[in-house]
Amino acid sequence: MKILYVTTVGTTMNFFRAFIRRLLDEGNEVHIATNQNISMVSDCYENWGCKIYPLSCVRSPLNIGNIEAIKQIKKIVEENSYDIVHCHTPIAAMCTRIACIKTRKKGTKVFYTAHGFHFYKGAPFKNWMMYYPVEKLCARLTDVLITINKEDYNFARKKIKAKLISYVPGVGIDVDKFKNISIDVKAKKKEMNIPENKKLLLSVGELDIFKNHETVIRAIKDMDNVYYLVAGEGNLHQYLDGIIKELDLGDRVRLLGYRKDILELCAIADIFVFPSTREGLPVSLMEAMASSLPCVVTKIRGNTDLIDESGGTFFEPRNVADCKKAIEKVLSKNLISMGEYNANKVCSFGNQAVFCEMQSLYEKKF
Repeated sequence: MKILYVTTVGTTMNFFRAFIRRLLDEGNEVHIATNQNISMVSDCYENWGCKIYPLSCVRSPLNIGNIEAIKQIKKIVEENSYDIVHCHTPIAAMCTRIACIKTRKKGTKVFYTAHGFHFYKGAPFKNWMMYYPVEKLCARLTDVLITINKEDYNFARKKIKAKLISYVPGVGIDVDKFKNISIDVKAKKKEMNIPENKKLLLSVGELDIFKNHETVIRAIKDMDNVYYLVAGEGNLHQYLDGIIKELDLGDRVRLLGYRKDILELCAIADIFVFPSTREGLPVSLMEAMASSLPCVVTKIRGNTDLIDESGGTFFEPRNVADCKKAIEKVLSKNLISMGEYNANKVCSFGNQAVFCEMQSLYEKKF
């Protein structure tokens, strides 16, 4: 097969490396179209022989660059005889499906993976006004609409008319990579200045309003036996640092910035806390589960697909008291057995499960 992947920005392609490597190993040809002026595609794709086309699309729905992107994609697909054009992210998906109207009539199949609809329960009204009508219309130009959480899948089946609507459990993760890590926990805790007799909470995610780390920081203010590490960069770093100083949390809460040792941090943590206010199906949460961590998470779509009371508990987004109660609840339980339960459960979201689902869809005749 000859396949074109289309994304709004280059870094989105990081999610698909394992699957695309497998496609290439099986003799398929894969091209990529994306905007690398915003963020770059991983070097591995060029090393693997994937042709990369530049696009002018941007995340802002009303930017004129998106109109130009439609023309660019149209030219790319008309000059190549693709079997499948697979788009990701809302803007690239809109541009792609409009651009492929003619080529669909010639047999090209258009796939769209929705990594979490921007219209969801509790989403701002403007999201519904802007994104839902576009998806409603563009779905009619879609051969396969893939959703990665049950809430989006159920909604799409009721309200959106694509030729085929399918549920695939995420983008896949390498479960074995997290199970097989070997680390000196005592030495790593010493390196991170975590006292051995304290409990360690870990969060991984951008420092922005949607990741909601402030709620956790405020929740542990009076929990003297708890330390909290946050791995990630973002525009709220200075703001969150100010809250840490305001609450006099000293070194009990630390913003670590970008880290390359997430697996090691997971290995020394007692609980993974995921306070996000919106998600599709969070990879960092799946990685924490694969690391055998019990999880305290917000009660939102995606999180509820992954976590149940055997492996953690939920709290309401931005509710400090509820967050504190949830952390205390999990701390009172058997952390090891909860972590083991999560490690077993996340296997159904691993690479092998996702690969099988995706290959079945790619090979489907309709």
